[in-house]
Amino acid sequence: MIAGIPAFDSLHCKGLISFAERFAMPYTIEEIKSILTASGQIVSSKANIEYLLTDSRSIIFPGNSLFIAIKGKHFDGHKFISQAYNAGVRNFIAENTDLTKYPDANILLVENSVLVLQQLAAHHRNKFSIDVIGITGSNGKTIVKEWIYHLLRTTKNICRNPKSYNSQIGVPLSVWQLDATNDLAIFEAGISQPGEMENLEKIIQPTIGVFTNIGPAHDEGFSDIHQKIAEKLKLFSGDQLDVLFYCADYPYVSGEIHQHIPNAVTTSWSKLNNSNADIQVKNIRIENAKTIFDIHLIGRQIKNLEIPFIDDASFENAVCAIIVADNFGIDEPHLRESLTSLPVVSMRLELKKGINNCFIINDVYSSDIASLEIALHFLQRQKQNLQTHVILSDIDESGVNADALYKEVAQLIDENKIQYFTGIGEIISAHAVYFESISGIKTQFYSSAENFIHSFGQNNFHSQFILLKGARRFRLERISNLLSQKTHGTVLQINLNHLVHNLNVYRALLHPGVQTMAMVKAFSYGSGTAEIASVLASNHVDYFAVAYADEGIELRKNGIHLPVMVMNPEPDTFEHLFEFNLEPEIYNLRILKLFVEFIASPGSPQEVDRKIHLKIDTGMHRLGFDSTEVEEAIEIIKKYPSIKIASVFSHLAAADEEKENDFTKKQIQLFDKISKKITTQFDYPIIRHILNSPGISKFSEGQFDMVRLGIGLYGDDPSKNILKKLLPVSYLFTTVSQIKNISAGESIGYGRSFYAEKNMRIATLNIGYADGFSRRLSNGIGKVFINGNDAPVVGKVCMDMIMVDVTNIQSIKEGDIAEIFGEHISLHQYAVMMQTIPYEILTGISQRVKRVYVQE
Repeated sequence: MIAGIPAFDSLHCKGLISFAERFAMPYTIEEIKSILTASGQIVSSKANIEYLLTDSRSIIFPGNSLFIAIKGKHFDGHKFISQAYNAGVRNFIAENTDLTKYPDANILLVENSVLVLQQLAAHHRNKFSIDVIGITGSNGKTIVKEWIYHLLRTTKNICRNPKSYNSQIGVPLSVWQLDATNDLAIFEAGISQPGEMENLEKIIQPTIGVFTNIGPAHDEGFSDIHQKIAEKLKLFSGDQLDVLFYCADYPYVSGEIHQHIPNAVTTSWSKLNNSNADIQVKNIRIENAKTIFDIHLIGRQIKNLEIPFIDDASFENAVCAIIVADNFGIDEPHLRESLTSLPVVSMRLELKKGINNCFIINDVYSSDIASLEIALHFLQRQKQNLQTHVILSDIDESGVNADALYKEVAQLIDENKIQYFTGIGEIISAHAVYFESISGIKTQFYSSAENFIHSFGQNNFHSQFILLKGARRFRLERISNLLSQKTHGTVLQINLNHLVHNLNVYRALLHPGVQTMAMVKAFSYGSGTAEIASVLASNHVDYFAVAYADEGIELRKNGIHLPVMVMNPEPDTFEHLFEFNLEPEIYNLRILKLFVEFIASPGSPQEVDRKIHLKIDTGMHRLGFDSTEVEEAIEIIKKYPSIKIASVFSHLAAADEEKENDFTKKQIQLFDKISKKITTQFDYPIIRHILNSPGISKFSEGQFDMVRLGIGLYGDDPSKNILKKLLPVSYLFTTVSQIKNISAGESIGYGRSFYAEKNMRIATLNIGYADGFSRRLSNGIGKVFINGNDAPVVGKVCMDMIMVDVTNIQSIKEGDIAEIFGEHISLHQYAVMMQTIPYEILTGISQRVKRVYVQE
């Protein structure tokens, strides 16, 4: 997988750019079979294919869709053929499947589904003789692509990757968008190991190349920087390439270009007065939050260009976009105007809690059909049981006729069964009829964001999942602030992409057929039960486990339908367990007998199966049947046919302790013996599981039928080999409330426990022990990270605030962000400071701390 693209994320390519209307001649399934020289069965040779799908959860037009079953490291798309078939899909590409199960379906059989997807996209690309810009490099690919689009969008009809879909799967899905109305295409390509770029070059076939820069991203996949550059340059190895643009300030890049593609026509640029560069960027300065510079292009000079960014990366990205736009003859006035409005390229969707039991998906810096489709897909996965509401501004300069554009937007709103729609802007308001004609929807329109804000009433928003999306000029972040739940400045940010990545790291260690149970107890380790469960459910975990019945009930109320094991059931909750289809853990004879009394009581339906999970004590000595009690438990259960044992499991006491490996192995052996004694007594399958996150990588013999994933999902594991593969999921931030100068000899904080030994400067931060920042971190034990520097805690931690030493941080100001843990202070490091474990850190973060969920 490349650049964070999940192997089974799908793009409805037609819908992304009005493919249904613009692609005049869809492929028939017979034509696709001929292109791919595939075998299989064709029962309807004239079936038209307009959509390519790799995800059975994302089907909107089943009749015109081709489902491609892809087998990856962590998933096998073949498992979901039946799900796609039941949803109405009748066209498939697969590596293997039982044709007799789908007698009325067209099924093409191939050796490698990914290669076939790429072959189909390459065939489609060959139909077009237009300029195609290919972009690669370590960083900035997506931003350069979007900014080139921004500069040329009024003069060209452009096809481009949605967001950062630049992988082995994302690129062919993106190229599939090409149609006869396009006169320019821009595709980025990312790789993480040798041998990948050759495939992408055949699909993109760029006539114009852009190499952004070289950096450490994906270093682990290459032997050294030279190999990495050489592999990326393979995107520009085709004879069709007319010119390659690159920055001469990266000497390794220049050297590898001359070595590996010596005959390529190149144009280089420099901001460091490199005399070998064809284009010079000079007189660079920062004024009023803008970067101003002169550029000496080939044939003309332009002075005092401005961009609304001051960081080096944005500056380099902007120069790349300018040089490409210059190649297409962009005039100076248009260039100047467009540069001042360069958009912030949002690479993620932000999910946060709102007022009145609402949730907000904040995507207010992009407004186009492609990103709208992606945002709606994210909304459908996350919406739980809430009503859906889309707030959308005018879509600026799409290159499509406004009537056709908003007709297409309304079609997307209809397809996704949105219940409330609010349009903001004069143009979208003028096309309100398309939205008002949607059955069952409630609509409202405002000519401006100011009008919406003026008429805003909190009581109009209750129990809704709201997608807020719009063009930058509307400043919809003001509406986001109105809708957001008001909290103090401390935020726990949860990266959902990293959560899925960590899930897949562990899945790669499992034997075929082994299921996964995700632990979402204790508010999903402080990360939010329903939000985390929604993501895990959409990524096909098999079971959930919670500690108490009310946690399971919360899952059900939020639309989670997977099986849920309740680990600490109280007898007075049995009725609620079955009302919400929850499955109790039975851990001793007392609980089992009480359970039997309940199901045998008058009025309790006898014909309904009651699933339970038997826990065996193999050495933890906390909960569980002793080996001497198992036979009696079996006899009791056999007397009640409605009781079905869903699983037998046990708990490892020290899987994370290397010195206790022998004890852990004895636990596994004992569990194997006792669990077999149980499972052989019943004539239906019973799942067995004992491994937790630390045990998965160390004790493969204990995988049995299922494993339980807890802290590993959130990026922590005692194994160094596993830990380096995991990504942090939770990031805790707060803000600087006040900055003070303290004279030598003065005390700081409660109890006057800290005295300044010299003149110093301190910052007060909006976090305290009521938020989960422990008092154990007082007086230099703890630290935070601010503006590139560590800042140690001074004085005692207060309930709502802490004070930190910022004497050596010159650039700090009130309102700045302070990292408690995340990228620079890891969760593990923070736990060491607190002399505890990551579990306690995550579960100890107060509910008053706002949770914000992000997804790339």
